[in-house]
Amino acid sequence: MNVGVLTGGGDCPGLNAVIRAIVYKGLNQYKYNIMGIYEGWKGLLEGGPIAPLTIEDVVGIQVRGGTILKTSRTNPFKHKKGIELIKKTLKKYKLDAVIAIGGEDTLGVAARLHQEGIKVIGVPKTIDNDVAGTDQTFGFDTAVNIATEAIDRLRSTAEAHNRVFLVEVMGRHAGWIAVQSGIAGGAHMILVPEYPIDVDKLVTGIVKRHARGEEYSLIVVAEGARLKKDGGQSDYILQEPEKDEFGHVRLGGIAYILAKIIEEKTGFECRNAILGHIQRGGKPTAFDRVLSTRYGIHAIDLIKQKKFGQMVALRGTKIVGTPLVSAMKKAKTIDKEYYKIAEVFFG
Repeated sequence: MNVGVLTGGGDCPGLNAVIRAIVYKGLNQYKYNIMGIYEGWKGLLEGGPIAPLTIEDVVGIQVRGGTILKTSRTNPFKHKKGIELIKKTLKKYKLDAVIAIGGEDTLGVAARLHQEGIKVIGVPKTIDNDVAGTDQTFGFDTAVNIATEAIDRLRSTAEAHNRVFLVEVMGRHAGWIAVQSGIAGGAHMILVPEYPIDVDKLVTGIVKRHARGEEYSLIVVAEGARLKKDGGQSDYILQEPEKDEFGHVRLGGIAYILAKIIEEKTGFECRNAILGHIQRGGKPTAFDRVLSTRYGIHAIDLIKQKKFGQMVALRGTKIVGTPLVSAMKKAKTIDKEYYKIAEVFFG
């Protein structure tokens, strides 16, 4: 059997560990031919490049960030005759099945291609940890650790200068990184997309802490958090308005906006730090290397079992297969009970 492997969407720590696991087990145990599809769905759409992957190609890559297969944010359904072109490429390279490693956009394409008769298996990844159908995605643990280290470092300068410091982390629809890194780093306030920001409440909390002798504040905010307004919330803060092929805009800058507001309302000196792509670069943590490896092993097992149209998922401590459509449900967001753990420390 010839199995193609691709990585789509944003890069993420752990991608290479998934590829390595698929190649090792696919070649050594199942005697499959594993073919690397370069630049995600773009590679299938444009007819390549696609090339065999050997053990030598993947030795030791589990420690590396990024992806040896490159990636793109290509949506085949936004291109004329996209499905026909993909099927043509699959036939050209005699690919019997495809393993697609990616977030909700990549997996959404995989689910639709399965409906078109293409044999596909999904592997969920995103540092945001917002893919439904799985308890955790790889890359998330690494991002939380990076964000926590940044918070630890920024605390010392915030305290030394008696400043309010806002740390902006990734999280378009879900505040998982913000909450976990904020709890771990001892943030005074954590602002997430799930709950609109009440500026008056935020400012009151800062003033109260200052009055009782805590002359600095450390606030973690997710990039997708928005200000509370009458009847709803404000628009997203954007880096740029252009949308990618999946309809997404680039978020960023809410920390800058909040710093200006807080400084104006309190008179306290405010600074902001936007971590951006630092969170998903570099080496994956040990946890993410192991989770990615387990995902890769189970993905090639699903190929062997002919359970196409599924994605691998973490449920408790076990890796299982679940329908790809489960990843297309509403983004996995933080529920109130979880957020209440963080709120204990907001006083």
